[in-house]
Amino acid sequence: MNLYSLFRRCLYRRYTTSGRSADYDIEFSCKTVYIYFQASNGLQDWKNNLDFPAKVYKTENGKKFYAHRGFFAVWESIREEIDEALKDKKIKSAVCVGYSHGAALALLCYEYLVRTHPDIKSRIYGYGFGCPRVVWGAKNEPLWHNFTVIRNIDDIVTHLPPALFGYRHVGQMLKIGRKGAYSSTDAHRPENIMKELSGIQYPAT
Repeated sequence: MNLYSLFRRCLYRRYTTSGRSADYDIEFSCKTVYIYFQASNGLQDWKNNLDFPAKVYKTENGKKFYAHRGFFAVWESIREEIDEALKDKKIKSAVCVGYSHGAALALLCYEYLVRTHPDIKSRIYGYGFGCPRVVWGAKNEPLWHNFTVIRNIDDIVTHLPPALFGYRHVGQMLKIGRKGAYSSTDAHRPENIMKELSGIQYPAT
């Protein structure tokens, strides 16, 4: 599946709303699980987007990193539901996909799955279309290797929160489009991301 097809599937899911207004959908295909996260969809999502002070994220093995507080809170509100959905499933690979606000959740989901499913961690992938910055002050460790941020060059959301606040992108960055082709807000619109993705043959997994 290429990125165009994956993004299209992300846009047109039937999402379940749960937790702190998180919209997600889970699809099983053979032994691969696809976990999709929707873009901002309402006032509560925007409140979470703007709640950007960093919060420490402590993992079970004693490691920690700092993440955007609003995104972190939304992810935590649905983590147990996703755990339950994956329970007893003999999955061999996983793909976390999100757009905009949902891309931030996809990144946190990706990190969680890599950490909690070490037997398949090399076959866990993440794709954040129009992804904002989520991680604060962290080095780009191998943990994030299979997460890809897709940026339509001037997309304003992919430049927020500002790097001067200590936030940074992690994983790989795939830049699409041409500088100056869109305004910073138009570059984030799904139809323009789709237009740019249609011109490349970049495999998703």
